[in-house]
Amino acid sequence: VGDCRREHGGTMCPSYMATYEEKHSTRGRARMLFEMMQGQVLHQGWKSDAVFDALDLCLSCKGCKGDCPVNVDMATYKAEFLSHYYEGRPRPRYAYAMGLIYWWARLASLAPGAVNFVTQMPVVSNLLKAAGGIAQRRKMPEFAPQTFKEWYRRRGPLKIDKPEVILWPDTFTNHFKPRAGQAAVEVLENAGFRVRLPGKSLCCGRPLFDYGFLDTAERLLRDVLEALAPAIRRGTVVVGLEPSCVAVFRDELPNLFPENQDAKRLSNQTFTLAEFLTGRVENYSPPRLERKAVVHQHCHHKSVLKTDADKDLYSRMGLAATVLDSGCCGMAGSFGYEPHKYDLSMHCGESVLLPAVREASKDTIIMTDGFSCRSQIEDATRRRGLHIAQVLEMALHEGASGPRGAYPERGYTEPYVIDGEGHRGTIAFAAGAGLAAAGAIWALQRRNGNR
Repeated sequence: VGDCRREHGGTMCPSYMATYEEKHSTRGRARMLFEMMQGQVLHQGWKSDAVFDALDLCLSCKGCKGDCPVNVDMATYKAEFLSHYYEGRPRPRYAYAMGLIYWWARLASLAPGAVNFVTQMPVVSNLLKAAGGIAQRRKMPEFAPQTFKEWYRRRGPLKIDKPEVILWPDTFTNHFKPRAGQAAVEVLENAGFRVRLPGKSLCCGRPLFDYGFLDTAERLLRDVLEALAPAIRRGTVVVGLEPSCVAVFRDELPNLFPENQDAKRLSNQTFTLAEFLTGRVENYSPPRLERKAVVHQHCHHKSVLKTDADKDLYSRMGLAATVLDSGCCGMAGSFGYEPHKYDLSMHCGESVLLPAVREASKDTIIMTDGFSCRSQIEDATRRRGLHIAQVLEMALHEGASGPRGAYPERGYTEPYVIDGEGHRGTIAFAAGAGLAAAGAIWALQRRNGNR
């Protein structure tokens, strides 16, 4: 009891560790919600500004679900509260900019190079961030020149006669970091499987939960169940790369659809890459990579999925892995992009993770599976984090000693080329699309927010 008021170590509770205020602890927030439901002290019910203020700095890391002795799931409570709080009123601009990233990313994929040119351009980038309610001190994430799904469509499947596995192309892997997806395809094929990606564009809705768009998230998950039903009924396994998305299938999905058999199947048949390789592949022997690695584990990975399989995989590979007790990275999905949360976001990162990355030798591998965790590292240090799929790919290509020299991540993740020459028409389109998106966010703010 009282673990949520600890000042260091573990995952729970990053906001309390930064502010030391009771209302920002798991216990304090739970008490506020209790008083709200009682209605004797807090009289506004679901519209309570006091409860909103207490929950606003919750990073939805689910650390409490894993660390709290009674497994309080404050992230779920926050999502439910926000769905009621914003009912009939507009949400902040950042809720539409970041919560609807699945749709913005699909729009940007029409001209990613031009979009990057515009979003990285001084002054214009600042205007777009202001329009979207994004912290000015944050770097806008760059879109990949080719989505992961498009790369796979052109490449096609191999190992046609092997057992099938579905690789889940989450929004972040698909549109921002496809190299991790490409690496996972190679690793799974090397392990003896035929990889398949869903043909339909799908999303688990993870960013929507953070802002209380529960009805929209439920609709997306219904689409997922409909699209994957034939495969999961055959017993096909789904492998996810983004821990927060895997956590949706394992946690939120069965909670939203408790009587749906396909939801139960998908929840039971979804695994992280490490879980699948170490627990579902008979006699799997990973490639050796005898290098030092600093590992930060995503909050949802630690609290919902657990990390024993990952540690087992590191050991089998021969990695000298230092797994940090780093709590939350601070980015926490889109949390670190919100202007009034930037300082707290950086405080979380600077507590353990970012100093450890800076202090690591240049030939040490930096590992983290979470897209937001890698973004925080890239924003605040000179290093780039690798997904475990990319580290396995490195071992397959380079052998046990790995790549020579400093910065072993070079060649496995790289900055995208932002090219504005010869694409003025496309840039004009991107600029227009950016202004249209800003206008859409403004219009959505003026409309009544849905759940």
